[in-house]
Amino acid sequence: MDFNGDFEYDLELGQLGEGWVGNMLSDKTIEVKFDFACYRTGNFYIEYKCRGKSSGIATTKANYWMLIASTKKGTSLKESIRKIENNDILFSILIPTDRLKEICRTKYYRKDVSGGDSNTSKGILIKSKDLL
Repeated sequence: MDFNGDFEYDLELGQLGEGWVGNMLSDKTIEVKFDFACYRTGNFYIEYKCRGKSSGIATTKANYWMLIASTKKGTSLKESIRKIENNDILFSILIPTDRLKEICRTKYYRKDVSGGDSNTSKGILIKSKDLL
């Protein structure tokens, strides 16, 4: 795309993009996951089992997943979420669930990784760069 310094042109492109996103997400569901270790490890943890039962990516009905890498972690998860500000978010990725499932099957960094509360979950580690 050629550079165009015209504000009206940029505004029109922005509005077209906003409309596209709005249409894409209309009547869709999004599962939102925070990862407080991704900023250190470069990996997202995608849960598929908890306490011996399928969970997470294995049971989701969401159309999209929003994966958020945050640098801030408080003394509890609820406290962390309340205190997160824009500069605490390194990046976020919105990805169709079917695409994320395919990445989990084919591009995982490690699988069968214990995690969650008291390590009662199993998950897959995906390198954040592999989500692009």
